[in-house]
Amino acid sequence: MIGTYAAVLAICASSLAIGGAAIGLCGGRGWSWLSPAVGLALLCAICWGTVGLPGDGVASALVVLVLTIASVAWCVAFLPHGGEEVDIPLGQALRTGWPVALGALLAASLPFAAEGHFGILGTSFNPDMSQHLLAADRLADGQPSQLLNQGYPLGPHAIVVALNKGLGIGLVQGFSGLTVAVAVLASLTAIAAFRDLPAVPRTAGALVVALAYVVASYFAQGAFKETMQALFLLAFVLALRESTRDWADLTLRFVPAALIAAGSVYSYSFPSLVWLGPAAVLFLTLSAVGGTVGGTMSEEALATGRHGGSPAVTGPAARAPGLAAVVFLVLTLPELPRMLDFHSFETFDPNGPGLGNLFGQVSPFEVMGIWPSGDFRLAPGDGAVPAVGYYLGIAFALALFLYGLVQLWRRRETAILAGVGAAALAYAAARIGGTPYTAAKAIEIASPLVALTILLPLLSQMGREGQPMVDKGAPQRPWKPVAAALFAVAAGVCSLLALANAPVGPTSYSSKLSEYRRAVGEGPTLVLASPQLLEEEHGEPFLAWEMRGGRVCIKSAEEAKVPPGVRYVIRDEDGWTLEQVEPRPGKSPCPLVAERQARQGPAR
Repeated sequence: MIGTYAAVLAICASSLAIGGAAIGLCGGRGWSWLSPAVGLALLCAICWGTVGLPGDGVASALVVLVLTIASVAWCVAFLPHGGEEVDIPLGQALRTGWPVALGALLAASLPFAAEGHFGILGTSFNPDMSQHLLAADRLADGQPSQLLNQGYPLGPHAIVVALNKGLGIGLVQGFSGLTVAVAVLASLTAIAAFRDLPAVPRTAGALVVALAYVVASYFAQGAFKETMQALFLLAFVLALRESTRDWADLTLRFVPAALIAAGSVYSYSFPSLVWLGPAAVLFLTLSAVGGTVGGTMSEEALATGRHGGSPAVTGPAARAPGLAAVVFLVLTLPELPRMLDFHSFETFDPNGPGLGNLFGQVSPFEVMGIWPSGDFRLAPGDGAVPAVGYYLGIAFALALFLYGLVQLWRRRETAILAGVGAAALAYAAARIGGTPYTAAKAIEIASPLVALTILLPLLSQMGREGQPMVDKGAPQRPWKPVAAALFAVAAGVCSLLALANAPVGPTSYSSKLSEYRRAVGEGPTLVLASPQLLEEEHGEPFLAWEMRGGRVCIKSAEEAKVPPGVRYVIRDEDGWTLEQVEPRPGKSPCPLVAERQARQGPAR
């Protein structure tokens, strides 16, 4: 527990400080709620860029420590603490942020509370964490791994290695801490969309958007890379929105979006640009065609119907997109050869198995956020809730989503509309030319933007002191807060259900099992594990994946009798040990383990 929360604290503190300083250096006045995402993006790039230096992670930890201390000092010294000219003073930011951070931390801790222990998230849902742990273990030792050789993006793994070498946090605790930290940082980032609301709707809106149902479901299976990409897409869209609001007069107003995009590349490689690239193009196009002021229709424009040229494409700041593009290219150019290698990764083969850990195509309606099932892979009616419960939730959320699209268009929320459009294109491409596995990822990454599209127009009349956020002369509609509350409660319950259903696996990891898998070949092999590992920590599916491809029997160490035909015994005694035994006559009962998964390889 201590290691996991220490990792959460370290990642969040560094992300907030580094992100705040970066946006301040771009000219931002006061605190920006895009700082958490910008900081995490920079952490991915910084740790990956330094993890190969002498010490295999020690340098990363030292660089992050120095940058964090320097960033805190810069924020305290140069970011204003108050005054009318400051959009968000630091003191106000602290008062606004702590309830959201606490709520996100409690929600993200639910899987561990439900299981009664901390460990590898998602074991028995998704075995991929085994590959990530092995890659981080090799990275910490300065050794190559399959993922490294294939160009797999390892920015998040480098963060975990830096935690391991700098703070002595175990790899399992490091990945769990990273996954929880992403949930906290995403919730804080979502405040940028709701910052003018009173405390209760602001906090609820941020949590529902950041922990949308499919995001919570991917959190439950330890899919930290997908939850990070959902955060980066949400933050990228909000950075575009902010670039034409409070940052409209800044030459470097698009640089925060470029920093987020660069971090996304180091976390998700070139597929991240499938969302971010179209979102940027659609944003600039809609801004030019709509003639908005600042990406959102101003009060004067709403009242008069007159819309001037958007500063996104005209005026003195027209060079701003070009400067941001240069920053992005400079930061990501070192990763280009690895992105080219990653292009041939097996996940992208449309002729491959394609299902991964899914049972079939995931319904695109799950993106609406109301799906009353602890397992997102199940079809309506397959769980405890009748199918009609799913369809009523879908109809309610879909109606609110369509209403939200109309209202966002009326208010010229070009950035959010561009993000939704890009997410729809990405899903269509994955559904038509990809696999069910990639299509499900597209649903997950889009879900926070869908929740934002639903909630933002509904909450728009609940500004500070009950005043409207956009148009003070607009008629008040009492049904909107009621609909927002109903959606938030329904979507929130579904997300909590997914989190409570998350399996939590072993508390520790050793690369020895991976080494033994190559040594024993097809076996037959007997693995004797502790009763606690098998009964309380979902150890059997974890061990089955570790020993995939061979004939393996997995039994409790209390049942030490070796079956006939077994040639190797692996014991969980003071660390994993391997011994070769003389096989007894008879046919081995050990099955061929994880044959489908062995053919498919790592899924993410």
